[in-house]
Amino acid sequence: MANGQNSLNIIPLGGLGEIGKNMTVIEYGNDIILIDSGLMFPEEEMLGIDIVIPDITYLIENKDRIRGIVLTHGHEDHIGALPYVLQRIDVPVYGTKLTLGLVEVKLKENKIPMKGRLHVIKSRDKVKIGCFTVQPIKMNHSIPDAVGFAIQTPIGMVVHSGDYKFDQTPVDSEVADIHKLAELGDQGVLVLMADSTNAEREGFTHSERTVRATLDEVFRKAKERIIVATFASNVHRIQQIIDAAHNHERRVAVVGRSMVNVINIATELGYLNIPEDILVDIDKINRLPKDEIVVLTTGSQGEPMSALTRMSLQEHRKINILPGDTVLISATPIPGNEKLVSRTINRLFEQGADVVYQGSTGVHVSGHASREEMKLLLNLTRPKFFIPVHGEYRHLIHHARLAEDTGIPAENIFVGENGCVFRFTKKKGSIAGKVTAGKVLVDGLGVGDVGNIVLRDRKQLSQDGIVIVVITINKQTGKILLGPEIISRGFVYVRESEELIDRARDITKEAVENLLENNNVEWSVIKSTIRDALGKHLYEKTKRRPMIMPIIMEL
Repeated sequence: MANGQNSLNIIPLGGLGEIGKNMTVIEYGNDIILIDSGLMFPEEEMLGIDIVIPDITYLIENKDRIRGIVLTHGHEDHIGALPYVLQRIDVPVYGTKLTLGLVEVKLKENKIPMKGRLHVIKSRDKVKIGCFTVQPIKMNHSIPDAVGFAIQTPIGMVVHSGDYKFDQTPVDSEVADIHKLAELGDQGVLVLMADSTNAEREGFTHSERTVRATLDEVFRKAKERIIVATFASNVHRIQQIIDAAHNHERRVAVVGRSMVNVINIATELGYLNIPEDILVDIDKINRLPKDEIVVLTTGSQGEPMSALTRMSLQEHRKINILPGDTVLISATPIPGNEKLVSRTINRLFEQGADVVYQGSTGVHVSGHASREEMKLLLNLTRPKFFIPVHGEYRHLIHHARLAEDTGIPAENIFVGENGCVFRFTKKKGSIAGKVTAGKVLVDGLGVGDVGNIVLRDRKQLSQDGIVIVVITINKQTGKILLGPEIISRGFVYVRESEELIDRARDITKEAVENLLENNNVEWSVIKSTIRDALGKHLYEKTKRRPMIMPIIMEL
């Protein structure tokens, strides 16, 4: 994207109109820095897809100009795409200690060299990256070491909030650096980009510390085992669960690979304080009295392969739900996960557990600012221009209206979509075009090799199944030697639908023989004819449209 001599480009490649895959380009002259590199979990119709990452075509085209990647915090929607980006682009990565601790695990798992690549930064540090001076700003979120960024550019200050809320009583006593935000406002902020997740939620977001009262109440009432599911990355919540267990004289067993990884990293780096001898191996919990056990697990979102989901199905290798267990789901469903969570809760009740979940007051608090905190950030920084980010489209609109209420002129507020080029000079802002942006689907080891056509085929297979037609033709005479043989999977059971399949054979044979009367018929024409004739017959008889796959052999 051509950039004027005295103008700044801000280009979100992910995170606008969606919750996830956050990635933003800051570009001036010949220098680019990237804020975050996140993934998104697949939507329900993305059958078989593991994760979704941003399209980084623009980054690859401009990789010689990228000076570094700066990370706001260690959640997957902000660091999850890093292994895929760093395979294509060799640049330094800057983040706080815990964030880089989590990144290091991801890079090791993906066998990506780290030597000299990761650089630890702290709040209020100043780091020169290309023509930019980047300063982290301490913010509160549902993971420690979360920061926003003040980025000094040649034409003015850009502030990115990261994911944030203003927690006046955080678990780690590290409050957000409101003083720095106010100082930036006094000095003058050209552009503010701010988290829009809770733009529909009135008031202030509760402090993380308020969850403690609910935990104590649940632990006090529970007569037998307690199983707590929460986000593995919510280190403050994990700390409170461990503290509650310690106070109620219970031992804690940890289940779930991501939970084990995060607890190990956070403990090693000093973000978790775990009393001596409180942790117990999951294999040994059966030797302890049931009222002395807490199991800390993943699966708060009802993920099909998560530990809690497998427990609810009695399919976990190490632990099953027993009547009398208390299960606490200390999280709210991410939009789109409501059905999965509801299904898990129902199964837990069926197993005889007492389940404490979203409907219970104080079970979970958000890590994102509500409307009054959004107003506070806007009033502290007093930006000339404003871009709402990190939210579905309605969240961006609500946040834009909120910014207008605080006094920012409507013409200085820009609501866009991924790929939009927001261009700024010292006096003027505009949307100056679009670059390639979108979703890249990751399935197993394949990155981007599954697109809309493959997803459409998977959807058709999942809905109506497949019918395979095998036919052998004599090369010399052009006559049918064998077949047509019809094989059905996921459509009908052949032995129970003999009449339908027999008629399908006759129709297929007739259609092919009529074609073969003309010499030198191309196979593509034969296959197309089989699909048309057989598809029409099957739809008339069943009102279903299975995928039809003709296989023609020549002898």
